[in-house]
Amino acid sequence: MAVYTKLEKEEINNILLNYKLGQLKRFEGIKEGIENTNYSIETEKGKYILTIYERRVQNSDLPFFSSLMVELSKNGFISPKPVANKNNNYISDFNDKKFMIVSFLDGKSKSSLSPSECKIVGNQIAKMHQITKNFKFTRKNDLSVRSWRSIFSQVKDKCNKIHPELPSLIEANLLSIEKEWPKNLPSGIIHADLFSDNIFFKNNKFSGFIDFYFSCNDFYAFEIAICFNALCFDGMKQNLSFNVTKAKKLMEGYNEVRKISKDEKIAIKVLSQGAALRFLLTRVFDYINTVDNAVVKIKDPEEYLKRLEFHKNAKSFEDYLI
Repeated sequence: MAVYTKLEKEEINNILLNYKLGQLKRFEGIKEGIENTNYSIETEKGKYILTIYERRVQNSDLPFFSSLMVELSKNGFISPKPVANKNNNYISDFNDKKFMIVSFLDGKSKSSLSPSECKIVGNQIAKMHQITKNFKFTRKNDLSVRSWRSIFSQVKDKCNKIHPELPSLIEANLLSIEKEWPKNLPSGIIHADLFSDNIFFKNNKFSGFIDFYFSCNDFYAFEIAICFNALCFDGMKQNLSFNVTKAKKLMEGYNEVRKISKDEKIAIKVLSQGAALRFLLTRVFDYINTVDNAVVKIKDPEEYLKRLEFHKNAKSFEDYLI
C-alpha cells in the first residue's frame, strides 16, 4: 500500500457517485507498502479501502484478484470483499487507471508475530490453499524464478550503491537457485505476499489476510518459504536470526489442515532461498526506482542479505525446525 495518485475530497465524492455507499464522511491516504495507491474511506454505510492500481499490476489481472476475494468470502475465509459499483462491476476507472473498493477488515497487523500466532497463520494458509484448489480461474506468477534474472539485469549496474557486494551475491544465489529449482510440486492459488502487515488480528484472534495483489498459481510450498522469510526471522538487519520455534509452529498449524509431502520438504531450502532473492530483487528495484513525490514507505533491501545467507547454509528441511 502507498499513495502515488493523490486524491482530493471532491474526486473521492465523484468516485462514490457510482456506488451505493452513501456520503463520504472522511478519508485518509495509507503510506505503508510500495505497490498501489490506497485510501481508507468512511461513508454513511461503513469503512472501506479504495485501491488504485499502479506499477506492477496489469489491468488484465484485476478480474482474477476480484474473483479470488469474492470467492474466498463466499467460502467463509476472512478477507476483504470487493464492492460492486452501480453497473455491477467490481473494477472501475479513474482517469487512465483502474481501481477497486473493498470492505474494511476489523483488526490490525502486528510488527512481529509470536510462535502461537505463527501457528494460527499456518493453519489459515492451509485452509486458504484447501479452499482455492477448487477455483477454476488462474494467474501465472509474474515474479516467479523465471523473472528474477530479468529484474537483476535492470538493477545490476546500480545495486552496488546499496551494498558493494550485492551484484556478486545476487549472481551467485541466482545461479544455484535456477539450477536447483523444483519442477513438479503440489500447486494452486497462493497469497504470495504474507508479511506481517498483511495479516490482521483483533483481540489476539485472527481477523483476516489482506492485499491479494500478488496472488497467483504457484507451489504451495513456495508460500511456506515466503512465510519463513517474512515471519520467522527476528532482530535487526545486521544480526537477523531464524526463529526455529516460529517456523515449527507455522508448520504445525499448516500440517493440521494439509500435510506437506516429502518432495516439498526436500525443496523447502531452495524455495526459501528463492523467496529471499525474490523480495531482495524487488526491494532493490523499488529502492532504485522510487517515484518522485509519492507518499510511500520504501522497504530496506539489505534485510534480505542475512536471510539469503541462512538459506544458502541450510542443509535440509530439518534445519528449519531444529
